[in-house]
Order: sequence, then structure tokens, then C-alpha cells
Amino acid sequence: MTIQKKVDMNQASQYLFALAKRNIQAYIANPEVKAAMVTGSTATGQADCYSDVEMFIYYDELPSIDKLQSARQQNRGSEPIRILDGYNEGFFGEFYFIDGVEFQIGNVTIAFWEQDMATVLQELDVTSPRQKVLLGMLDCIPLYGEELIQEWKRQIADYPDVLARAMVEKHLIFVPIWALQEDLATRDTTLFQHQIRLEAGQNLLGVLVGLNRLYYSTFQFKRMKQFIEQMNIAPENLYSGLHLNVGQSSIVKVDRK
Repeated sequence: MTIQKKVDMNQASQYLFALAKRNIQAYIANPEVKAAMVTGSTATGQADCYSDVEMFIYYDELPSIDKLQSARQQNRGSEPIRILDGYNEGFFGEFYFIDGVEFQIGNVTIAFWEQDMATVLQELDVTSPRQKVLLGMLDCIPLYGEELIQEWKRQIADYPDVLARAMVEKHLIFVPIWALQEDLATRDTTLFQHQIRLEAGQNLLGVLVGLNRLYYSTFQFKRMKQFIEQMNIAPENLYSGLHLNVGQSSIVKVDRK
């Protein structure tokens, strides 16, 4: 079974996808590469003039730093603007520019990536950004090694019952701000009030993603409306309600006699 969402790419996504297909060639020349993909807004067809290109490349063993530098130079990439150095653990990320476009390249060993999957699917990690990475795999478009990419997609799509329960239990926490209205209004708590509302919104989504068996992380959470539209179980007007909840101004001060 092939798992691939049907995507109508806008013009920006088509342009970035073409760059990704071109620039992956310098990496897959390495025989240690077993799979590669592009994800993010390029893969979902929603890129714009501010978008970067997110790519992951999977190896039996990471190539040397010199070989990674050589691949970047073959693509006429800039010097890295940011490096995520987990080389000894099996991950090395580079952010750099090609033709004015930021590329975010994750070089990952298969062992490292499959452990990340297991941390969510078996160990039930519901707090780290790993779920965002798993969602990125579901959304991705394979560039190389499609059979292996599809196998990972199938594993992730088989959402465990125990993970759904863990998501609900973790996020079923709500502070009754309406009961604290008078106390908060007299204590200069503007930031605290917004924090309570933000966490309530995040926890509500966390409960609902468990019920709907979706992957979710509060880390750089974007495109909320589209995310909510995937849910079969959700309150009416959830999207507008979350906007109202988080965007609501601070409680008006109550004078105590």
C-alpha cells in the first residue's frame, strides 16, 4: 500500500520541489544513502516566497563532514547558517542557502530515525517535537528509496491505541480561569492570563488529536485551520473559538471595596 496525500502544488511549491529534486543528486551519489525525502510546505503544496526547503536523507552510516561539505559545495550552497550537531548520535543537520532559498538538510542514520519512531509509537512520547517529525514523514514526498519511505509511512499511519490514550490523558488539564476572574484582575496578571488561555487551547487540541488519532506538537505549530479540518471528532466552531480564547484581551480590573 502506498501512502501519499494528493497535493495540488502552488507555483512556489513546484519551484521549490524542482530545486529539491535537483539538489538531492549530490547526496544520493553516496552509496550509504538508502532514502531521501522532502517535507514541509514544499510537500504539502502550500509554500510561499518565505518558505524554506526541508529535506531528510537517511543513511546506514553518516558520511564524513568533509563529504557532506562536498555535497553542499556541489550544489553551490552557502556556508551553513546553522548546524545541528548530533553526529556521534546519528544526526547532523545543516541550514544553508542555494539560489537565495534556505535549505534545511537533516542527515540521519536509519537507526537514529527508527529509534525516534519507536520513542513515539512504543514508548509513547507525547511531549517532545518528535510527533511533528512523524507528521512530516506522513506528509513527505520521497526523492529516493521510495520503498523504505513507504514502509515508514505505513508504520506511522498505524496509530496505536495506547498512544491515543496517552495523548488524551496528558492533555486533559484545564485551569478554570473563569473561577479565578476576580483574583487575577487585581494582580497585574496579563501575561499569566494569556499563558492560561494558550495552554488551554494547546491542551484542547492535544485531547482532540488523541481522539482523532493525529500527530501533534506545540513546537512551531502552524496552519491550525487546516489541521482542525482533518478532525472527525471536534466541537463546532473550534477554530474560531480558539482564536477568541487566545486573542481575548485581559480581564478588566475589578475594584475591591
